[in-house]
Amino acid sequence: MRCFRPRSSKDEVDKTAAVVEKHQASQSQQVSRDAREGGEAEAMQGSKYRLSRIMRPDDANIVGNVHGGIILKMIEEAGCIVSTRHCNTQNGDRCLAALVRVEKTEFLSPMFIGEVSHVTAEITYTSKHSLEVQVKVMAENILTGAKRLANKAALWYVPCSLQNVDKIMEVPPIKYASAEQEEEGRKRYEAQKMERLESKARIEEVVPAPPNPDDPAKEQHTVGFSQSSLIHLVGPSDCTLHNYVHGGVTMKLMDEVAGIVAARHCSTNVVTASVDAINFHRKIKKGCVVTVTGRLTFVSNKSMEIEVLVDASSLVETETVKYRAVSAFFTFISLDKDNKPLPVPPLKIEGEEEQRRFEEGKARYLQNKAKRLAEKERQQ
Repeated sequence: MRCFRPRSSKDEVDKTAAVVEKHQASQSQQVSRDAREGGEAEAMQGSKYRLSRIMRPDDANIVGNVHGGIILKMIEEAGCIVSTRHCNTQNGDRCLAALVRVEKTEFLSPMFIGEVSHVTAEITYTSKHSLEVQVKVMAENILTGAKRLANKAALWYVPCSLQNVDKIMEVPPIKYASAEQEEEGRKRYEAQKMERLESKARIEEVVPAPPNPDDPAKEQHTVGFSQSSLIHLVGPSDCTLHNYVHGGVTMKLMDEVAGIVAARHCSTNVVTASVDAINFHRKIKKGCVVTVTGRLTFVSNKSMEIEVLVDASSLVETETVKYRAVSAFFTFISLDKDNKPLPVPPLKIEGEEEQRRFEEGKARYLQNKAKRLAEKERQQ
């Protein structure tokens, strides 16, 4: 039997070539569109950035509430990325944005294991050597599609040269929607600058080691009973390209210690409700030992204010003394098994120094309460 193989005619060959040419032209146009859209997206990301991550069991406490420190760490990561990217859009030394301050941060809604956090960071103001980044965190239930605002914060960064960490680079200006928007940003800049200077002036001596809470002589619900410390050796995974600790790593450690203090005082499930301004006074280098200490300063009917102080010292340089690196006030609330607020046991004050800190904490509590009421009225 003979087999015949059909031969392609000249018309068929020409038709095939035309189809291939058309397909190649279509691909070329698509590549051009993707490149153009990618360029536009990259330009948009110069002042705005978003990251998303699902919350895992190791991000939460034993009842499933995501730790506030995890959220703070994600906020700082998003802020660092958008700030560093923006500051490297100009000629000159390459630089890395360093966190110097976090404004009051509100934890508006708890986040749980299995939910997805969407962190959006946007540059809202730039001065000559610093920039403000406002961050919002949305929690998404991926089973129902429901979303809610979980957290919002404002952070301040300065760009440090990769060649010389002590050299602060100039920040490229951003475009504002209006002159009023720029003026509001300038007022926020001046206010945080003044508060940072005041906080530096209030830096106290290194906090002494906390007493043993299991000591039967120590009375429950006192400052000494719940005061806690955490000691951490700074390793490479904690650090930036400059070999200094990420701000998010420090904030996570601070939240952990504050949570231990609150839990010891209440003996219940506790969650972070808010964080007053976190001031980064000095950098912490790789190889340092940090001591993070938390102590109660004020207690209301349903909340606890905890002062958290971070002291650092070199592990190898024996002549180096401890120094105050970071300070902040965390507010925690006590929850029942249904995540409903519980009353907080009163704080037993011992001595004039504790009384002074209690009165200062009460003033901050009343001030923040008034701000929340004013904000609610403005929204209505």
